[in-house]
Amino acid sequence: MNVADLIQASQSGSTRATGRLLSLIEGDRRDEVLAALEPASASVVGITGPPGAGKSTTIAALVGAYRERGMRVAVLAVDPSSPYSGGAILGDRIRMAAHIDDPDVFIRSIATRGHLGGLAAAVPAAIRLLAALSYDLIVLETVGVGQSEIEIAAVADPTIVILNPGAGDAVQAAKAGLLEVADIVVVNKADREGAKQTARDLQAETSAPVLTLVAARSEGVTELMDAIDAHHRADTPARRASRARAQILSLAQTRLHSHPELAGLAAAVADGRCDPYTAAGQLLIQSATTDKPD
Repeated sequence: MNVADLIQASQSGSTRATGRLLSLIEGDRRDEVLAALEPASASVVGITGPPGAGKSTTIAALVGAYRERGMRVAVLAVDPSSPYSGGAILGDRIRMAAHIDDPDVFIRSIATRGHLGGLAAAVPAAIRLLAALSYDLIVLETVGVGQSEIEIAAVADPTIVILNPGAGDAVQAAKAGLLEVADIVVVNKADREGAKQTARDLQAETSAPVLTLVAARSEGVTELMDAIDAHHRADTPARRASRARAQILSLAQTRLHSHPELAGLAAAVADGRCDPYTAAGQLLIQSATTDKPD
C-alpha cells in the first residue's frame, strides 16, 4: 500500500499499518509520510531512569490508568541498536504484554540507530505520526543509560525520572544529570526499606516533586497522574519554545555527525592544516549548501 492507504488503514484501526508507517519514518521515506499527515497534537510523557528502576512496569500501570479514562495510548520504547541488524534489540516490552490485545494501545520499540543521544532521530516524526492517528497520549521510554538521557526533555513534557530506594541513588542521579531535566521524580518500589530516606535525599537535590510508587501493584499511580496533569496545566509558550530549540539542536547535531565532509575536516585539524574553529565553520557552511533544495 502507498502512504495514503496506510494512513487510512491505520486510522481504521490497523496496528499493522501503523507499524509500517513507523518503519517508513525510521527509513528514507520520512518526509513523504510527514507531508501526508494532518496537523495534530498529543500529550507526550517521558520516562527515564537507570536500568532496573521499573520504567516499563510504571508505564504499564500508567497505560492501564489512562485507558480507564478512555484515552488512546501509544508507547515508544527507545532501545539501543543491534550491532548486527540495526534494529531494536529489546523488542516490544514483555512487561507491557497485558495491553497487547487492546486495540487502543500501541507499543513499539525504536532503535537509536547511531543517534548521538539516547533518543532515536526518528522519534519526533513518530510522535507527530501518532498524534495524527488520534492517539491522545504518547509515552516515551528511553534506554536509561548515560548522560544522553537528558535529551528526552527535548520532546517530552513532563520528563519523569524513575529511581529505586537505595543508598546513594539520589547522588548518582544528580551526577548523571537526570535530576537537571526531571519535572517529576518517582521513587519506585517504595515498599522496600530505605524508600522514605531516598525520597528525602532527592527532595534535597531537586525542586521537582518527589513521589513514591509501587508500580507492580499500581500503588501511587493516581498521585503520579495528578502530578502529570498539574505539570501540563503549568506549561508556557516559553517552555514549549525551549523544548523545540533543544530538539532542533539535537537533530542538527546528528546531521552534522554524519556529514560526508566531516572526516576530511577532522583529518585536516589532526594534521594541523586547519584549526577546529575554522573547520566547524566550514562544516556548517557545507551542510547548509548540501541541504539546499534543487
